[in-house]
Amino acid sequence: MIGKDGNSGTAEGHETQPGDVDIEMANKSQAQPTSSNSTSPSKTTVTQPKEQKKLKMLSWLVILLALTTIGLLVAVIVLATDDDDDNKAKVAFPTTKAPEGDNICEGKKPKDPAFDNKNCTLASIKEQAGANVTKGYQGSFNTSAVPITIPYFQAGLCPINVHWHLGAEHYSKGEYDESGSGPTEIVDRRRLGGKTREGYQCKHYDAKDEKFTKGYNWEHCKDMEVGQTYEVHWPHSALGACGTLNQYQTPFYDGVFCGYKSGLSNTAAQIGVQAQVFTIVNDEKYYFPDLMRGMIVDNDDGIYGTDLAMYTGSTTGTTRNNKICSAYTPITWQVDRKCHLVSASSFDKMCADMKAQRDDMSDDLHPHGSRELVSDDLAANNQVP
Repeated sequence: MIGKDGNSGTAEGHETQPGDVDIEMANKSQAQPTSSNSTSPSKTTVTQPKEQKKLKMLSWLVILLALTTIGLLVAVIVLATDDDDDNKAKVAFPTTKAPEGDNICEGKKPKDPAFDNKNCTLASIKEQAGANVTKGYQGSFNTSAVPITIPYFQAGLCPINVHWHLGAEHYSKGEYDESGSGPTEIVDRRRLGGKTREGYQCKHYDAKDEKFTKGYNWEHCKDMEVGQTYEVHWPHSALGACGTLNQYQTPFYDGVFCGYKSGLSNTAAQIGVQAQVFTIVNDEKYYFPDLMRGMIVDNDDGIYGTDLAMYTGSTTGTTRNNKICSAYTPITWQVDRKCHLVSASSFDKMCADMKAQRDDMSDDLHPHGSRELVSDDLAANNQVP
């Protein structure tokens, strides 16, 4: 290669090494037109420095590392928000106990044998519960008792307990009846153990819908199951310790008869029970924060607690049936004919609230068995509407 000064070498006069290319001269030669007798343009190869190759490789490594980091981050987020192996969610509720004090209702359940269960054929036996509450139904037991048809608080009664039964003790055609369905795990286990009789089930359960099958980590309630039907009872009484720390009691008889001294002038007007049937779902869309205080009533929605069957009956439970009857009668029943969805967390919050009461309500933190449906001849003929 000829330099500018005519000597062999570069423009600076030093010798050109084999394989080197004078880029400036190459550019100049490319800028000049080729001779007329040239058959093809001359080819010049420019070699990239090794440093540029290293930088390019390093850039790809950085990109690969960034993508890997993003992937790991996404995986961590998914794992952090996903449920555990049992597909369960956890919700914590406070259970701080009320201040200690004298429980004036303790032991107030009547000990008089007149309140013991009796043979249903006795003349002294009056109407029973739970009955068929399908609209239009009337039992054949002729009674003179009149049920409370206004909200209990307006009649001077307050809730003194909350508890629930496995399945529905009442019967409402098309809502909770013999065609209902639900999961069977707990039902079968408790049935085989001779513990709990299941009542009627609702029609909401869908094994293909996750909200009916996704497990819930029960913190406070016991022996509960998502997808299952439960009938909740809120006993009310005009003789309860209303508005005090002793208002809620287990057994509920202590609360019902807290102010009882001798005789009751009109039990159907002084004692009542609210009843509402639910299917449990693992879906916070159906969360209700104060289930302990009474039936859910939503007049704006027009579904919860608006279609009520009101009649007089008795206390329920599996110690009674159509042969052995309850002597706690007549009392008013106000029963929601519809079956509703409610979140598992609503129930667990209710159980946490029960734990926070002055009285020990632990015996009501699980579902009780359901009494068999009362026969027509033991069901009152005063159901309204």
